[in-house]
Amino acid sequence: MAGSLSNGNGEDEGPLASINIVPFVDIVLVLLIIFMLTSAAIVRASMVVNLPKAASAGAHVESTVNLVCTKDGRLLLNGKESNLDEVARHVKREHDANPKLQAVIAGDKGVLYGRVMDLVDLVKRNGVTAFALDVERAPLPEGN
Repeated sequence: MAGSLSNGNGEDEGPLASINIVPFVDIVLVLLIIFMLTSAAIVRASMVVNLPKAASAGAHVESTVNLVCTKDGRLLLNGKESNLDEVARHVKREHDANPKLQAVIAGDKGVLYGRVMDLVDLVKRNGVTAFALDVERAPLPEGN
């Protein structure tokens, strides 16, 4: 009989009392890892920005405010299209709520330098002193 134990002489000792959950936990952990890897790829694919490369680029900075300036002139605030006035209001409001607010500014390498400096100035005027310029890590040149 399926689901019951037998003592070897044909007599049943009752239903199977324990369930092995180890395979279930393994499957759930594998699915979690797959979800984490694909979600990071989906977020990266949603914003196409050709970042400049730097061999000495630091690790990715976690922040509260992310600003992206695309090659076609669009400005993205935390992934949503915005304009300079909305960005200024948002940064000011967030800085008032959290004085340790950080900002990451990413600009496509086709964007004019002055446009990125305008974003740096806007962030600093609204109280945020901790900011980073997002770059993509490039391989180190040979001989270094």
